[in-house]
Amino acid sequence: MGNEKLMRDMMVEYLKKKLARNYKDITVNPAGNPDLVLANHGLVLANLVVETEGSVTLEKAETWKALARPGLKLIVMIPKSSKVRATEILWEKGISDRVVLGTYEIAVQMP
Repeated sequence: MGNEKLMRDMMVEYLKKKLARNYKDITVNPAGNPDLVLANHGLVLANLVVETEGSVTLEKAETWKALARPGLKLIVMIPKSSKVRATEILWEKGISDRVVLGTYEIAVQMP
């Protein structure tokens, strides 16, 4: 579990820096749900949630469902290896039209 929290925290910080060009106001929520709130000029445009391989579950999808409100984009970042499972869960919960999936993976290249 410690490694998953470390991975999640690392991704939150990375995404905060990467998205700073597109969103002027980025709020990190240390408690999660969502992990990042993305806004411009005080107007919230999107919520972003970072999931790990162990947290892509039907129970977690209930949280996604609550965050995927009309007029507010929900971005869920998941490990690349969990994309099929996450897509199935989104369809099962009926929120595939309101959630955008992004993927991440760690690539280590040794000489």
